[in-house]
Amino acid sequence: MGVFTAAAVQMRAGTDPARNIEALRSGVVEAAGQGARYVQTPEMTGALQRDRTALFAMLKAEADDPVVAAASALAQEHGIHLHIGSTPIAVENGRIANRALLFGPDGSLLARYDKMHMFDVDLDGGESWRESSVYQPGADVVIADTDLAAIGIAICYDIRFPELFRRQAVAGAQVLTAPSAFTRQTGEAHWHVLQRARAIENGAFVIAAAQGGKHEDGRETYGHSLIVDPWGRILAEADHDEPAVIVAEIDTEAVAGVRGRVPNLANARPLGHVRRHPDGLQTVDDAAGGAAS
Repeated sequence: MGVFTAAAVQMRAGTDPARNIEALRSGVVEAAGQGARYVQTPEMTGALQRDRTALFAMLKAEADDPVVAAASALAQEHGIHLHIGSTPIAVENGRIANRALLFGPDGSLLARYDKMHMFDVDLDGGESWRESSVYQPGADVVIADTDLAAIGIAICYDIRFPELFRRQAVAGAQVLTAPSAFTRQTGEAHWHVLQRARAIENGAFVIAAAQGGKHEDGRETYGHSLIVDPWGRILAEADHDEPAVIVAEIDTEAVAGVRGRVPNLANARPLGHVRRHPDGLQTVDDAAGGAAS
């Protein structure tokens, strides 16, 4: 572990996996050409498809998925760690996993993670999403211990659940990830602050490759792929929604430095039960070892 170049590939994935694989290949070649040893792509690299029937028709199991095969080959060809932010994978019971996959420089699969938190929301303007109606949520917190860094893996909406990233940081993750297909509406409001907050509160790098622009299935995503340092500074950004590659230097020693200056991970204490009082009086739960105030 030490210093390495990381890249985030911003995409505008469509409904055809074959075309998306070509876009993936182009982005990886560009990133590797800039010296990247870790390359991340967005959520749903393989396909963005709102039509449920069409989505199920293109699905493959992981062992047969063309995006998985292409990613493994690209990682080996360029000698890089290639992190597919996610792609839809057929799983049991007629469901789909929104699955992230990390490949090593020899093309081997180092880690997989299924998106844990389902984007079930009703936004302004009638925009509505129900991921839980199609996708099977994951259950495991995943960290990949690589020779570059300990990398915590998450996907998109997970970024709104800080306890997931705290678990990863406490377990030693130095780089946190949030490859995404953020809607334009939520991205304009929250994208930057969420990525920076997860970096600051955990003293970790955050890398978030994003989908951007108007997609074939009608959705519109925000773009603005980011690489953020442990102090919350933006090291690199695609400040638009067009396909792009951004790179930044990751120095894992900076993680220890920031956590030493602001040791909030070490200083955290167990929390007692929340108690409410109609007169507004605050008390400290006895189980937490405190006295009433």
